[in-house]
Amino acid sequence: MSEKLTLPLMGCGTWAWGNQLLWGYDPSIDSQLQEVFNYCVANGVTLFDTGDSYGTGKLSGRSESLLGQFSRNYAGANRENICIATKLAAYPWRLTRQSMIAACQASAQRLGKPVDLVQMHWSTANYAPWQEGALLNGLADLYTQGQVKGVGLSNYGPKRLKKVYQKFVERGVPILTLQVQYSLLSTYPVTELGLKQVCDELGITLIAYSPLGLGLLTGKYCEKGPLPKGIRGLLFKRLLPGIRPLLQCLQAVAQYRGKTLSQVALNWCICKGTIPIPGAKSLTQAQDNLGALGWRLSDGEMTELDRTAANLDRKMVQNIFQTR
Repeated sequence: MSEKLTLPLMGCGTWAWGNQLLWGYDPSIDSQLQEVFNYCVANGVTLFDTGDSYGTGKLSGRSESLLGQFSRNYAGANRENICIATKLAAYPWRLTRQSMIAACQASAQRLGKPVDLVQMHWSTANYAPWQEGALLNGLADLYTQGQVKGVGLSNYGPKRLKKVYQKFVERGVPILTLQVQYSLLSTYPVTELGLKQVCDELGITLIAYSPLGLGLLTGKYCEKGPLPKGIRGLLFKRLLPGIRPLLQCLQAVAQYRGKTLSQVALNWCICKGTIPIPGAKSLTQAQDNLGALGWRLSDGEMTELDRTAANLDRKMVQNIFQTR
């Protein structure tokens, strides 16, 4: 491929853009989301992560459609560096390589432009290993046919990753990125599975999704205060008592640094050599996220955060599709 993708130090996740169930999305905030998009790109945060399954019910595919619209409307700095990365879902009815090609073409149609980075949303290895081969072949086809600039994976562990990597090498298809749930509340893929080391060996960039633990690491929520509605609220109720030491540690570092808890949590991901992709639904959130750039936590601060995170009573629930 002639065009090379350049990835920034941080990206923006757009799971909430269209999701009513978990994130309470409403179309009335679309102009706010355009502001978020403009602000991110103007400040060098040019990677936007989405998925063809993002958007609930009738709003299916909404995140991709909005990103297409926002990038068309944007005329400022760094426009040429915008990288839209979408993830194709391994739905049970997607069984052939052609189904992945068709899915990517449908995403491109919603975006109004070709997909820059196409990713396999999850591996079917845990429940339908026979399904995966054809889908991965379809993913590789998209690259060899020149329909995308790069290929990535999501929710893969080192063992599975090495197998897929080998398969792709034989076809001359480089795996550019791998994204997993990674934060101070979810260190499992990296610390227990040793994923970062494998990615470094294979030249793959690790992307950290949910780097703020669905909002738990922002310091916005406490046990006695109001919690989000629905599933997130139930999860927070269960996790908050057990993560108190981590929030206190984040607070101490944030105070000393003159930063917010979110900025410290995101900077931790960057110092670990990953690209965090926090979400943002308002300009204020986007500005807060970007305050994680341009500085680095000290080795001592990193050690203290690592130690506190390792000793927590409770941690974030792992993605059921995460493979070993």
